Amino acid sequence: MSKPKVFVTRPDVPQAGIDLLKEKCDVEIYDQPMPIPRDALIKGVQGKDALYCLLTDKIDKGVMDAAGPQLKVIATMSVGFDHIDLNECKARNIVVSNTPDVSTDSVAELTVTLLLVCGRRIMDSANAIKKGEWIYSWSPLWLCGRGLTNSTIGIVGMGRIGQAVMKRLLPFGVKKVLYYDVFHPIKPAEDMGAQFVEFEQLLKESDFVVAMCNLSEHTKELFNAKAFSLMKPTAVFINTSRGGVVQQDDLYDALKNGKIRAAGLDVMIPEPLPSDHKLTTLPNIVLLPHVGSAEESARIEMATLAAKNVLSVLDGKPLVTPVPMP
Repeated sequence: MSKPKVFVTRPDVPQAGIDLLKEKCDVEIYDQPMPIPRDALIKGVQGKDALYCLLTDKIDKGVMDAAGPQLKVIATMSVGFDHIDLNECKARNIVVSNTPDVSTDSVAELTVTLLLVCGRRIMDSANAIKKGEWIYSWSPLWLCGRGLTNSTIGIVGMGRIGQAVMKRLLPFGVKKVLYYDVFHPIKPAEDMGAQFVEFEQLLKESDFVVAMCNLSEHTKELFNAKAFSLMKPTAVFINTSRGGVVQQDDLYDALKNGKIRAAGLDVMIPEPLPSDHKLTTLPNIVLLPHVGSAEESARIEMATLAAKNVLSVLDGKPLVTPVPMP
């Protein structure tokens, strides 16, 4: 009996996931370590029973038409699934999986890193030596920033990663953690001491504001000119969630005009961000190329979880980590 056919949209996913698929499936892999072009995706998916994709791949009606009616499952090696047309999948009885939880720790670690890097002006300090600005052995106010001890942290979106960020911040001796979430109360966070407040109050009181929310109609460009105007001029803004929750022109203005102290972004629009984008001209922002889950063990686990989802469906079993359908 012939093996089920799987198409993988990149060759540079961790080998553990590919090896798992090859045990039971015929696996075809796009051969370039880059986001797959549309025509190659359309060609590659034809006649396949399963599609193993990434967040850089737009999976829409055209892709599903090309695949054919035998396509049973789409597994994305990512937490986000905005790139997949779930309505079209539902209409065709195609199940969809993602890789939640796996990257929680790595994203939380990076978020705390950005809080420290931006608050304590680590990039400015490192660059000062390269620029020859370290003239005196020590100066009392030179390169002073804001630390986490006795600070108020505001977390917008207190899901798994928000809670993991809070857990890591508490040992720094923060004064309090405020949170805003459309779902509340969130008992695990409140058991750790978090206080629910309305969004505007969080912005006004926080020394550090951390965006940890999903992208939705409610959160799209939630952080805009009005939001930045409510923050303290000494506030630091961090976003490791989704680029679309920030109005980037408004963030640029807020940083350039001193409405807030600094910002750190691991997600933005577009991705990749052009090197000549106006955000890159600001001295008080740290920009990272979407590396929140770029930790070896996390990526290996993501790759194998996506493969396990594919194999589960092809075996006639439920998905391990299903994406809820609309």
